[in-house]
Amino acid sequence: MNGVVLLILTVGLGIIAWASTRMHALGFRRRSGSRTSSLPHHYGWYVALWTAVPPLIFLAIWAATSPALVTDMVLQAPAAVQLPPPGFERAAILSEARALAAGQAHGAFHALSRTLAPAYDAAQTRIDWIATAIVLLLALAGGAYAYLHVRPEFSARTRIERVVLGLLLGASLIAILTTAGIVASLLYEAGRFFSVVPVTDFLFGTHWSPQSIDPRNPGASLGAVPLFWGTFFIGAVIAMAVAIPFGLMSAIYLTQYAAPRARRIMKPVLEVLAGIPTVVYGYFAALTVAPAVRQFAVAIGIEWASSESALAAGLVMGVMIIPFVSSMADDSLAAVPNSMRDGSLAMGATPSETITRVMLPAALPGVVGGVLLAVSRAIGETMIVVMAASGVATLTANPFASTTTVTRQIVDLLTGEAEFDSPKTLAAFALGLTLFLITLLLNIVALNVVKRYRETYE
Repeated sequence: MNGVVLLILTVGLGIIAWASTRMHALGFRRRSGSRTSSLPHHYGWYVALWTAVPPLIFLAIWAATSPALVTDMVLQAPAAVQLPPPGFERAAILSEARALAAGQAHGAFHALSRTLAPAYDAAQTRIDWIATAIVLLLALAGGAYAYLHVRPEFSARTRIERVVLGLLLGASLIAILTTAGIVASLLYEAGRFFSVVPVTDFLFGTHWSPQSIDPRNPGASLGAVPLFWGTFFIGAVIAMAVAIPFGLMSAIYLTQYAAPRARRIMKPVLEVLAGIPTVVYGYFAALTVAPAVRQFAVAIGIEWASSESALAAGLVMGVMIIPFVSSMADDSLAAVPNSMRDGSLAMGATPSETITRVMLPAALPGVVGGVLLAVSRAIGETMIVVMAASGVATLTANPFASTTTVTRQIVDLLTGEAEFDSPKTLAAFALGLTLFLITLLLNIVALNVVKRYRETYE
């Protein structure tokens, strides 16, 4: 039996255990008339978990180890003596034999693959029967153990709650451990990079040319200042110049001027922008906005304007960020007590004066926090800058010129043909660590600002 059949078998045994135990628990009250410590379905779930969980754990481990066991059994076959030494050719022959045995291929380039296919088939069949026997043994043993504990005074509900608590704890630990693993990987690989390139050369160098690294002085070609400037210029200057005014004005209109019906229609439409895949924004920037920006530049006399300008990527990135700014400003304005607004209007202020002199100053911490979160989102954007920005690192404040970003260079470095241990490839991890620390700092500051603001009005 393959893994899918074993999985279905395990789930089926669990369902049978749940149903039979529930019926058994329902008979407690009919026979004795006394109250039980748990409901019938609690007993059912207790036995079902004991029936299904041990086999499922075994199947997860078995799925990871059984291919190696099958290969070891095949290598002991008489025909395996004809295999070449360990290497690419040997792996290719074994892979072809495995595909032939599984029915995933109808021919092979190497005759030895056809010879080994029956051995693979026999080994896989033997392994599957062993797995089936173990699954049945674990399911029956676990179900019998749990079924023997089912009595009126047995608190199955407490055990189920503990299982649920364990699952929730495991889910949270997976997220934490994943984050810790990412950080540890970045730190390790960045440490290898900085063992070759001095930190000062990387953080303060103004020349970035990973394609022409001098082995005697790699830091001379890996100065990241142009990347930091390009990221800041596109993500924090141009994009925010678009996102902040439009996002803030849309939030003001929706909270202060729009009728309830208009708000119900316009707010979801605005938030649709946040659901558009970034690759779509990238295509839009590369195929529509970038040519239009260059044509505009040529029309006003800037003949040398680039078709991969910072302005094109920044404009589209700003449009993408509008929903983030608008949503945070909307929440901040809505949280301002109505008494402040009503008091201003009662004193004779106009609605616009109330907004600019009362509502916005009161909501300013929340708005600032939202802007910082939007900046951290913008500087970490990848697809737009990969498709619309340039790969040339330059220090320029001209929006019509080419410039690049940290994320664009990470993609370029990791998709090249350089060796993984080279300074060029390891530079991607140093850039990733730097970007991670910057966005982490921005998020911490923004969340603290928003938290302090919310505590003021709650």
